[in-house]
Amino acid sequence: MSSKESCRNELRSAIRQLSNRCLYSAAKWAAEQLVGIEQDPAKYTPTNTRFQRGSSSIRRRFRTNDITSTPVAGVSYVSTPVMEEDEVEDSDFYLLAKSYFDCREYRRAAHVLRDQTGRRSVFLRCYALYLAGEKRKEEEMIELEGPLGKSNAVNRELISLERELSTSWKNGTVDPFGLYLYGIVLKDKGNENLARTVFVESVNSYPWNWNAWSELKSLCTSIDILNSLNLNNHWMKDYFLASAYQELRMHNESLTKYEYLQGTFSFSNYIQAQIAKAQYSLREFEQVEVIFEELLRNDPYRVDDMDMYSNVLYAKECFSALSYLAHRVFMTDKYRPESCCIIGNYYSLKGQHEKSVVYFRRALKLDKNYLSAWTLMGHEYVEMKNTPAAIDAYRRAVDINPRDYRAWYGLGQAYEMMHMPLYALHYFRKSVFLQPNDSRLWIAMAQCYETEQLHMLEEAIKCYRRAANCNDSEAIALNQLAKLHHALGRDEEAAFYYKKDLERMEAEEREGPNMVEALIFLATHCRAHGRFEEAEVYCTRLLDYTGPEKETAKIMLRGMRMAQSSFPPMDVEHFPP
Repeated sequence: MSSKESCRNELRSAIRQLSNRCLYSAAKWAAEQLVGIEQDPAKYTPTNTRFQRGSSSIRRRFRTNDITSTPVAGVSYVSTPVMEEDEVEDSDFYLLAKSYFDCREYRRAAHVLRDQTGRRSVFLRCYALYLAGEKRKEEEMIELEGPLGKSNAVNRELISLERELSTSWKNGTVDPFGLYLYGIVLKDKGNENLARTVFVESVNSYPWNWNAWSELKSLCTSIDILNSLNLNNHWMKDYFLASAYQELRMHNESLTKYEYLQGTFSFSNYIQAQIAKAQYSLREFEQVEVIFEELLRNDPYRVDDMDMYSNVLYAKECFSALSYLAHRVFMTDKYRPESCCIIGNYYSLKGQHEKSVVYFRRALKLDKNYLSAWTLMGHEYVEMKNTPAAIDAYRRAVDINPRDYRAWYGLGQAYEMMHMPLYALHYFRKSVFLQPNDSRLWIAMAQCYETEQLHMLEEAIKCYRRAANCNDSEAIALNQLAKLHHALGRDEEAAFYYKKDLERMEAEEREGPNMVEALIFLATHCRAHGRFEEAEVYCTRLLDYTGPEKETAKIMLRGMRMAQSSFPPMDVEHFPP
């Protein structure tokens, strides 16, 4: 990777250039990475480096080996020259237009720059027109269908923008920022292949615009498309690949990339949050919780990504921690979509599902494309037994992101509640294709196969086997495998799975009806096959229980002892000819 000082200088220039073009989210991202580079202790006082200190403890805890800033063998990074700013002559008009843009008066900004020909002015004029069109589109959607309704409203500026930017692109007069905007226009019009080409050209010319990388990532729907991109080997490419791998559910590859980037960006909160996101997808909740606690200590007013932290606390049923987080984000910025989502999770954990839906709807009024809120609202409607509303919410989620396995899983659950197992199976298959290592999805598929309408027990067994191999945290698969094999008359296989389930319960120090069921079956099975000593061990363990299983065990022990003592040796002389 490039030297830390080189990365620092590149990012400083990029922040100024991105801010000048009103690309504030990209400038914010670049600034966070700039602060994430380890400072030279000789140049900075302890106060200046205090923001960075906390993240290092996370790295020490979760990284297996130290990663230096030396590039991988055979990798050399290209040097991209920093752009020079132009158009001194029209800077006064540009400053006026930028002030209008910052006040969200997009058409006024575009009007001021109508006669300016510099590349920066052309970009801001086109960008202002695009956002004015988006603003009008949102207004039309609300007028026609309400804040959460579907609508055919379109951005009416797209046609003129495409015409202008296409001509500039063919003439070679468009700059990397214009290419970025041209890519957005093409993507909105459904021309994804050309949009990918244009975004690649944009990031190769100016690699520090994270917005362009993010748009390009959204168009990489398969690993083949990702591998086909002709990208320059700049260090920003590593950020892009790490994020793209995560989107494609390649979490281990993503973690490897992020750990490598930490060699230079040791204290990047963004990288820590992305590592937490990957580990969340791998269901490593303990590590995710530690990372988010550390992030909040370093950046106590952070709201970005905290909705994912609330999902972890919800899954672990940490009521007090979730309550504290909800109060914290409410006091920081209660009208952020993430804040509404966190509060929705809080009410859901309390069992107040109607109130939870209110907050998820509020999140969606703030950001109609906020994926998590659609999915979580679908979950709430399932809890409320409102399946039509749940199905609508899940469908809206998959419309936004067809790779969201949770929404496909939710659709499967909703159709299962409506006793339509074939439909449910279709959606469960989609979810398991996207997340093949989640045991819950395989179990849901297996339960569909077990229904009376399908009764495909062999297929159910295959699904339960996959679940057992995916670290079935809910301990369902082994017990179900044993039951199904027993139902099919395969007692040896049933005994094998009951024994495995018993061993797991013992290792986890878990008691319950599954243990009693396993002990009774194994005792009966061993007695039937003449393995009395083994059967006695299982019966003796059943004597520790107080229910009817204790009496069953006593009867079995008495019967085995009588059988062992009363029958004479088997000899042909005892039988008449």
